[in-house]
Amino acid sequence: MELDVTGATGARGTRGRAVVVGLGTTGQAVTRHLVAEGWNVVIVEDSADELTAQTARRLGAILGGAGDASGADLVVPSPGVGPDHRVHEVAAAAGVPVLSEVELAWRASPGTRLVAVTGTNGKTTVTTLLAAMVVGSGRTAVAAGNIGLPLIEAVHRDVDVVVAEVSSFQLQYTESFRPAVAVWLNVAEDHLDWHPSMEHYAAAKQRIWAGQGPDDVAVVNAEDDLVAAAAASAPGRLVSFGLTAGDYHLEDDVLWAPQGRQIMARADMRRSLPHDVANALAAIAAAEAVGVSLEACRTVLAGFDGLPHRLQLVADAGSVRYYDDSKATTPASVLAALRGFDSVVLIAGGRNKGLDLGVLRKEAHRLRAVIAIGEASSAVASALEGTVPVMTAGSMEAAVVAARHAARAGDVVVLSPGCASFDWYRSYAERGEDFVAAVRRMEAAT
Repeated sequence: MELDVTGATGARGTRGRAVVVGLGTTGQAVTRHLVAEGWNVVIVEDSADELTAQTARRLGAILGGAGDASGADLVVPSPGVGPDHRVHEVAAAAGVPVLSEVELAWRASPGTRLVAVTGTNGKTTVTTLLAAMVVGSGRTAVAAGNIGLPLIEAVHRDVDVVVAEVSSFQLQYTESFRPAVAVWLNVAEDHLDWHPSMEHYAAAKQRIWAGQGPDDVAVVNAEDDLVAAAAASAPGRLVSFGLTAGDYHLEDDVLWAPQGRQIMARADMRRSLPHDVANALAAIAAAEAVGVSLEACRTVLAGFDGLPHRLQLVADAGSVRYYDDSKATTPASVLAALRGFDSVVLIAGGRNKGLDLGVLRKEAHRLRAVIAIGEASSAVASALEGTVPVMTAGSMEAAVVAARHAARAGDVVVLSPGCASFDWYRSYAERGEDFVAAVRRMEAAT
């Protein structure tokens, strides 16, 4: 169903009633947009209190409940609102369309030069690199979407290119969303506490290409079998990347572009672990698709230090290095981290998201030892039983101390949890900061 949600309006309320589910950053941005467009907006917030009511009133909306969806013309769920929320049942029974914020953003400004990036791992890094490459080419760009700035606000910025990180949650409820360049980096088990199955999760990711036309570009990971297979149905022009295969690839430690064009030597990148190279190749493929020169790409990659809590070197104790990879909240992201090293003492655990930790056995030959933490400590131990020594720590401080004793000269200690942080911490960033602080205290004491 195509619903008109754009354009100038007359008196407030002429467009009908919209139900916005969730009043976080995205929900507030959507509410501001819909109110400005003339909608009567009802906010559904499961943890509503007087402060929530005040925020709703300030935005020109009112608080309501899931039942309000039955009399609505539009429902917009925030990304964290799962498909099992009652509002979906009510909307489906009443035949009310459900659209995500990124769909509304596209409809609000269909002329925007939009690049969208999705994947289980690497989305934020590739989005950041892409925006920097566009700026490095002398044009203006903004990074938006799941990276922080809501896309519904970014599309109204006066910039040449909007680069949006989009999640499966956002893509699930799109209809006509059409990025000029759409990048699908990879797919592995994740968010199975939100998606009912891996197939459901992958199908949502695949929607990044669904609205494209033949003049658009689909950037594809040639080494991810599921992504590559899904690309066969993408309507846009396919451009591939991969470490050993693809239009953009690595050969003899040199990054190459199509037609035998040399991009740069791997040694000239500031960050050059395997996943860094894959992210770089994906970003370059998308950057060239929007007219960025290889020279601008080289300059960005030569100076890019990576993002906080993403395999970030935080200490070099001479014979042992310590890395903060707290952003790694899936087993697949832990595997990507491990593949960059030969001998690792791994700190892993937290709150499992219903994912199979047993896949960590794939890289067990790289593990010196594992320090298991958090709610999932016993699950981590069970997953690796018989393959590598596993110790349990009751705090990050104890984990760092145990890792120091387990490490040998030339090893790396990596906090790469493979789980969410919400057992001990409010965010993965807080977890990473606690790890860094514990490493600093250890250094000061030795």
